[in-house]
Amino acid sequence: MRLIQMLRQCHTFSDLFSMPLSFGAPHFFLLIPLLALLGWSFRSLRLWQPLRIIILLLFVLLLADPSIRRLQRGMDLWVLIDRSSSARDIVDRDLPEWRGLLERSQPSEHDEIHYIDYADEVVTNPSNETAVYPGNRGLTRTGLAIQDALAQVKADRHSRLLVFSDGHSTEPLTGVAEKLTKMGVPLDCRILKSDELEDYQVSDFQIPSRVQLGEPFILNISVSGSADTEVPLSIYRGEKKITDTTVQITSGLGQLRLSDRVMAPGAHRYEVRIAPESDAHDGNNSFESWVEIVSGPRILLVTNYDDDPMVGILQAQGFDVIVVTDSLSLKPGQLTGTRAVILNNVPAYEIPNDFLHAIDFYVREQGGGLLMAGGNYSFGAGGYFESAIDPLLPVSMELKSEHRKLAVAMAIVMDRSGSMGMTVSSGDTKMSLAAEGAARAIELLGASDAVTLYAVDSSAHEIAPLLNVGKYRGDLSDRARRIQSMGGGIFVYNGLKAAWDVLKESELGQRHIILFSDTNDSEQPGQYKQLLKEMQAEDATVSVIGLGKRGDVDAAFLEDIAKRGAGRMFFSDVPGDLPNIFAQETVTVARSTFIEEPIGAQATGNWYELSNRDLDWLDQVGGYNLSYIREGDRAALISTDEYKAPLVAFGRRGVGRTAAVSFPLGGEFSEQTRQWAQAGDFMQTLNRWLMGESVPPGIGLRYQVDGTDLSIDLLYEDDPWSQRFAKLPPELALGIGQQRPEVRELQWERIAPGRYSARTELRDGELIRGSAKIGASAIPFGPVVLGSSREWAFDGERVKELRQTSETSGGRELLDLGDAWLKPEGREMAGIQLWLLIPLIVLFLLEALLTRTGWKLPSLKRPQRAPRQKPKKKPAAKKKQAPEPKPEPTPEPEPEPPTTTTQAERQSRYQRAKRRR
Repeated sequence: MRLIQMLRQCHTFSDLFSMPLSFGAPHFFLLIPLLALLGWSFRSLRLWQPLRIIILLLFVLLLADPSIRRLQRGMDLWVLIDRSSSARDIVDRDLPEWRGLLERSQPSEHDEIHYIDYADEVVTNPSNETAVYPGNRGLTRTGLAIQDALAQVKADRHSRLLVFSDGHSTEPLTGVAEKLTKMGVPLDCRILKSDELEDYQVSDFQIPSRVQLGEPFILNISVSGSADTEVPLSIYRGEKKITDTTVQITSGLGQLRLSDRVMAPGAHRYEVRIAPESDAHDGNNSFESWVEIVSGPRILLVTNYDDDPMVGILQAQGFDVIVVTDSLSLKPGQLTGTRAVILNNVPAYEIPNDFLHAIDFYVREQGGGLLMAGGNYSFGAGGYFESAIDPLLPVSMELKSEHRKLAVAMAIVMDRSGSMGMTVSSGDTKMSLAAEGAARAIELLGASDAVTLYAVDSSAHEIAPLLNVGKYRGDLSDRARRIQSMGGGIFVYNGLKAAWDVLKESELGQRHIILFSDTNDSEQPGQYKQLLKEMQAEDATVSVIGLGKRGDVDAAFLEDIAKRGAGRMFFSDVPGDLPNIFAQETVTVARSTFIEEPIGAQATGNWYELSNRDLDWLDQVGGYNLSYIREGDRAALISTDEYKAPLVAFGRRGVGRTAAVSFPLGGEFSEQTRQWAQAGDFMQTLNRWLMGESVPPGIGLRYQVDGTDLSIDLLYEDDPWSQRFAKLPPELALGIGQQRPEVRELQWERIAPGRYSARTELRDGELIRGSAKIGASAIPFGPVVLGSSREWAFDGERVKELRQTSETSGGRELLDLGDAWLKPEGREMAGIQLWLLIPLIVLFLLEALLTRTGWKLPSLKRPQRAPRQKPKKKPAAKKKQAPEPKPEPTPEPEPEPPTTTTQAERQSRYQRAKRRR
């Protein structure tokens, strides 16, 4: 049936003879001479018989896996459409026309057309709406789209690919041409060209990756453009502009060299920006890079005190101390080169979120140290409960019911404006995450507390009246989680006034409002100053959770509300942080976490794990933050009250180390500490332990960015490091992103003696920090970024690569879409093993039948020739001779008498006959 089907597909005799035979395993043909030799050597096998010869040849042919090329009717045209940002305007304008031309020129009903949209992701069979593309438009992954289309190509049909793209792929097309050729699928391309002619971009920006503190270094800047002109240029270090200048474009290229020096250690971000008067694309007008300013091992002290006594103590012990009193200015780059971080009575809401999130990777993966010291704005009192660094600390801030303050009446005012309905990367809406935070706050309140809920847009809507949490906790949490975005803006004054009208009637000891609002959409200030003054007179407080950044339009307005309301101001542009921020604020308000009275102290003996001798500990502390030791960590000093709370605790996290000193080291309640004679020895031992082990000599790390590829090399002396790595191989970890960094493990590849290497791809906007972990120590590196958007780089080599790939595959650059349906040569192969197997079985059974029965196939015998007669010789002339005498007759012998055969004679004849056989 399969043969008949194939013959039906052959419309002419030329089709039939255009089906060449191919063999998947031609090496089996080597069996033929071996079988011939076998038949010659062992003639008793009778392999020369015609039937056996045919069987053996069919068997060898079957082993060789033969197949026949066949042609198919119909064709699939796969249309790949570039939906990236750089091609968006052209595609949105011309796509309906392209679709119409392709579908009208479709040759027959057997042909099919398939559409694939791509940018950073690939979408098969997309919506017909031109502007709808659900993925990220920031990259052009043409290679990925081609691979995806080839994975869907049907083996029994002709296929052809057609790519609509500007050709500026952000990834190489390595291996694509080979795969297209192997599958017999031609690739056609339609290069999209923008109508705008004038465009400028920062094509390159190079600075050293590392320099010494105070050492001058060069900034090399390249700017390219389509016209010769002078382009304004600015350079920033961090958020500060350091210079304004211009660069002259000549023959399409301009070069600029500047120098700079930095007197602050750490990693510093530089950015170049251009501002041409006329420009087709502004996505390529900036380029950023990082430089590490190297100095010796140092401690970063973030303090709430202008004259912190710890500075003098640490410097007297020989430590290099960097003091930061403006905690809002902290940047993740300041962790580079820092061996330990000390947070001295600084609240969590006054530390930028990206810095707090960076500390986790810094400790666990890069081997850094973290110390938190006690005070009114530290630990739970400072809002660190369920913060980004809560899991790092060796103490738990989850407190029990007996530690509550006076009962609190709380109002939660929620922004439910239209902006809250946006979906974030986790798949949740901003509103659902904020609602989950409100529910978490309710769950953390005590049984004697009370809560009221309001959802605000242009007016305040009561979700729940002021209800006792002990009786209605479940109902209140459910109501909070059901709050949905309803559109419009948020009228802040209406929400605050509605909440205060309820709270001022409460007789509970504390009254507090939590206002959640969008920092870009907070309207109607109204008489908020007068309202907050009235609330302050009644000892009520207001804290604000702002979704956004401090620089947003309404951020200053919300900050003023928190300041006048004697509360706290939280900013976060990561909606996923909202539940934790609500929890931090609730614990700060409802729980008593700082004991403001002198408490006795008792040593546990665990200090010997850090030092070879114990300290002469102080007898009591002026106050402390109440917490509990975590499982697996150690307390060296505990309180003598009923809580037996840890006063000095320490533990390990990954390759890093953390410690908690729960009593104040400065300011109020620190008199006993400042008078402690061994305070210097205590701080020296604790900080040297926190700084961890130095990396042994004979090993180093090197990294380089090439396009979108980050290559990392670990270089070491082959002896003795090879023996160490045989027992414990090195590890490599990357922290990707600034907000909630994703930790990704990479595998080292040993490419030569003394060298491990690893590679990864950089993506636009992603900041990467890394660590090569070697036993108990680590070699940190970074930050590393992709300097400019690869989507707007417009690399001409990528266009050439696409054209070459198309030509290699048998395609062409398509100008007339009517030629898109050119059917490629059929290259599909059909196996014929079944056709060979059936006659092989039949002939094998026939041979078996002939062998068993002894029946022979009739054969044509060649007729025997008559014996050749010799020609008769003519008789010679006879001479006359005398006649011969006649012989005398011989008498006939007389018959012998019959003889009798004995038994022995008969057996003897039988044996002789048997031997003759």
